[in-house]
Amino acid sequence: MRQQNKTIFLLMFLILVWGINWPLSKFALQYTPPVLFAGLRALIGGLLLVIVALPRYKKLQFRRNWPVYLLSALLSIVLYYGVQTIGLQYTPAGLFSAIVFLQPVLLGLFSWLWLGESMTRHKMLGLMIGFVGVATMSAGGLTGNISPVGIVLAIITAVTWALGTVYVKKIGHKVDSLWLTAMQITIGGIILLVVGTGMEDWSAIVWNTSFIADTVFIAIFVIALGWFVYFKLIHEGEASKVGSYTFLIPLVSIFTSVLFLNEHVSLNLLIGLLLILASILLVNVRFRGVKKDTELSKQ
Repeated sequence: MRQQNKTIFLLMFLILVWGINWPLSKFALQYTPPVLFAGLRALIGGLLLVIVALPRYKKLQFRRNWPVYLLSALLSIVLYYGVQTIGLQYTPAGLFSAIVFLQPVLLGLFSWLWLGESMTRHKMLGLMIGFVGVATMSAGGLTGNISPVGIVLAIITAVTWALGTVYVKKIGHKVDSLWLTAMQITIGGIILLVVGTGMEDWSAIVWNTSFIADTVFIAIFVIALGWFVYFKLIHEGEASKVGSYTFLIPLVSIFTSVLFLNEHVSLNLLIGLLLILASILLVNVRFRGVKKDTELSKQ
């Protein structure tokens, strides 16, 4: 029971901080170019985790593990954040976020194929319903110019997030989890800053109190603690089940945007909420009468 309560608390923390990250990032982008901002918050968050991990320096084993750190950094940080910030310039935010949250569906599929997790028909149905719920909530974003480039970039963002999660779950037993999280975020932040320096102008950043406070909060709670908690939950449970709860993240994002950015609650939001709750129920609850032969075959 204690472990269950701990898991629930960590899930609530993750959904909250990753949900408010979207309006916080939107607020910060009025003071900074996007790629430099992505690199800054990642590097600060990564260095904070490095400081925390220093007492366990013997577990770093950088010479042996650097390929793991680099690949996880490219998938989970560089491509995820980099492609995301670029793609938002081509596609309405609502549509982009709806496509990105195809990730839990992809994560369920990849976990079935490469991690050996079970995949029943009602579980796959739940993942698909969750995606439909996010798409319903984001339907307002379908207005405006829709670029094929933006669609492709959103799909790449979802795929890299899912692949990064499965990769970390797959190799998690081979490396120290704290060092893996710290190094992938730090390396990813450095790469993003290098790319951002070549693409954008540092003088365009407005270093006022609002921007600094926003960036520090995101670096500590969203990047450092958020990714550490996410991978901890992935290590300790089924990746597909943890992924199903991420459908709640855009819901928190929308509600915080309503409270602080003066956006409005719509019927789509309420319908999407019901679909997401149905999705989480289907993915995480074992129903009586569900026979073993409902498990899908990989053959």
